[in-house]
Amino acid sequence: MIIKKFQGKTESEAVEAAKKELGSNLVIMNVRHTKRKGVLGFLLSDIVEVTAALEDESEKSVLNIPEGNRETLSSDSVIYPQSAGNHQLSETISDVRFLKENLAEGRRDNILMREKLDNLHLLLEQQLQKPEEDKMSKEEEQNPSELERFMKLIYNTLLDNEVSERYANQIIDEIERSAKPNLPFDYALANIYQKMILKFGKPEGILPSEISPKMVFFIGPTGVGKTTTVAKLASRFILEEKKRVALITADTYRIAAAEQLKTYAGILEVPFRVVYAPEEILQAWKDFSDYDYIFVDTSGHSYQNEEQKQGMAEVVHSVDGKAEKEVFLVLSATTKYRDLLKIVDAYSPLTEYKLIFTKLDETTGVGNLLNVKLYTGAALSYVAYGQNVPDDLEEFNPQKTVKQLLAGKM
Repeated sequence: MIIKKFQGKTESEAVEAAKKELGSNLVIMNVRHTKRKGVLGFLLSDIVEVTAALEDESEKSVLNIPEGNRETLSSDSVIYPQSAGNHQLSETISDVRFLKENLAEGRRDNILMREKLDNLHLLLEQQLQKPEEDKMSKEEEQNPSELERFMKLIYNTLLDNEVSERYANQIIDEIERSAKPNLPFDYALANIYQKMILKFGKPEGILPSEISPKMVFFIGPTGVGKTTTVAKLASRFILEEKKRVALITADTYRIAAAEQLKTYAGILEVPFRVVYAPEEILQAWKDFSDYDYIFVDTSGHSYQNEEQKQGMAEVVHSVDGKAEKEVFLVLSATTKYRDLLKIVDAYSPLTEYKLIFTKLDETTGVGNLLNVKLYTGAALSYVAYGQNVPDDLEEFNPQKTVKQLLAGKM
């Protein structure tokens, strides 16, 4: 894994510089604004610095790079020394600075995050200071290394935040395989942070359309907030991105859902239509040909109802071969993990999709975001955390989510 920093006048310029050198598969781990250096720096506009990560194809950690080969790395790359006596990271990142810098940079939950991370370190120190009689009976377990104790603490923290045992073990095993037993836990924490961000991958929202209007379908079980999510995204694209959006509902099971979306359409002053058959969706695509996007709200149903699933599939595939489309599976973060698996298993054979999670304000554990991402391989796109339209919705932020997972329940 290689981590480098790039600068530009804007975030886009810095990201483009990163892509030019590292390629399009990189993951942006941090974005910050910084003052220019020099006597007259205060007179100039800020520059944007992005930290980008790229895991090489061999999946080898830089922890395993032989000492003699390290001069081939860029001076900006993160290096984790192997020697037992070496407790210094590269100048580009010391200990878990990237964690604490991010926590200090203006997000509304930063103070709580910082406190949680500090508590994590405090808990570790307490465990390291436990008397000998409190330790396990086996000789090899009586004197576990600092790294082993820290890994156990991280593992329990992930489980507490509802990461499944399968993926928590996977993360810990990957770190332990690439690290020597005497590696300080600060290095391990930095590596875990990087690995987890890469596992989440780049967020993928609604992409620009090459053939307008683009059809955007929202599917999912009942009660997850699909209609409100459609309204939030429509508001954002209309008000912030100045796009032309038409709204359609295929949810004829719930009159309230159609009325709710109709109300939002009236407020936004955009076209609205109720469709009762798949062929009507194709007609709407033709009728709204001068629009950028058509958002389609579908009816929620039980994943066990085969007839309703087939009806949803017919709606989603109604424009195949004609229109460009994207499909978003909307899930609630409050749903039990085993139920989420049944839901995604029901939808996956019907269509490809990206993931939207709602109701993050109603749960203290965000482990299901990682669980479902790794289980399905689908890209995470947006998260919603309230009823306010359009405010309570944002693009998925892997850095923020990983901090929550490592810091424990909020």
